[in-house]
Amino acid sequence: MHGCLGAPAGGWCVGLVREVRHPNPRAVLLRLEVEGRMQHLPGQHYVFRLTAEDGYSASRSYSVASAPGDPLLEFYVERLDDGEVSTYLADVVEPGDELELRGPIGGWFVWEGDVPAVGVAGGTGVVPLVAMLRHARDLGREDLLRLAVSARTLPELPYADELAGHTLLTTREAYDGRAAGRITADDVRPLLDPLPSAAYVCGSAGFAESASRLVVDLGVAPVDVRVERFGPTG
Repeated sequence: MHGCLGAPAGGWCVGLVREVRHPNPRAVLLRLEVEGRMQHLPGQHYVFRLTAEDGYSASRSYSVASAPGDPLLEFYVERLDDGEVSTYLADVVEPGDELELRGPIGGWFVWEGDVPAVGVAGGTGVVPLVAMLRHARDLGREDLLRLAVSARTLPELPYADELAGHTLLTTREAYDGRAAGRITADDVRPLLDPLPSAAYVCGSAGFAESASRLVVDLGVAPVDVRVERFGPTG
């Protein structure tokens, strides 16, 4: 598998904040209107740039949670106490504000809804997979996508309600008859029969490394595994 060579790539633009929600105390959900925006593919991301009056700027990348057919762009942002961008987005931004962003970006970690795929994600790494799931629903092809997602507790899992019917795992508490624990081969194996055309792994560096190794050990060709890592900026 070789990514999407024709994936859209957009430049800097202005997003008008239409909706702000706080699904939990550690996160903010933003829905933005970008006039004349280029339609993204599920799995792509945008860069947000904040600029202070003295010219200092900080930027951070966030995956799109909305499907391409959604008229608004949706982002789920985890609030990090030392995050220059995430604290502003979570604590300050209100409907009617304008934000500077660039995108869509990325041509590797994308799914066009045309081949069977499996997604494995940890924490907020589920966000691009939610975009894929929403796109599959819009296409009437939910059968093409199988997901296994992990979080510390169910209330901390982004979009837990939309992910019902997929494999949900928790590492800090028992859930649905399964003891607390990290994702294992037994959790993922049922999703890989038959083997998918692509596997998408998204999460922290440690999660991405272990989960991608797990799906390869279960028979997915390394070239068919697409990995997206996230974490604090350097």
